Amino acid sequence: MSKSIGMALLAVGIALIIFGIKASDSLGSDASRFFTGTPTDKSMWLLIGGIAVTTAGAFATMRKA
Repeated sequence: MSKSIGMALLAVGIALIIFGIKASDSLGSDASRFFTGTPTDKSMWLLIGGIAVTTAGAFATMRKA
């Protein structure tokens, strides 16, 4: 059961990373980067959350049952 949860977490994490990359390439993020030097908070949280969920999914998938 934990392997299927791990695979689901991997899929969700990869999707969050993809959404974060797309959000960091958006016009709003470009404007924020121009004025503040950093991308928007939304894109950063999507990337950080995606990396965390992908890592948790990888550990859950590789763990022995």
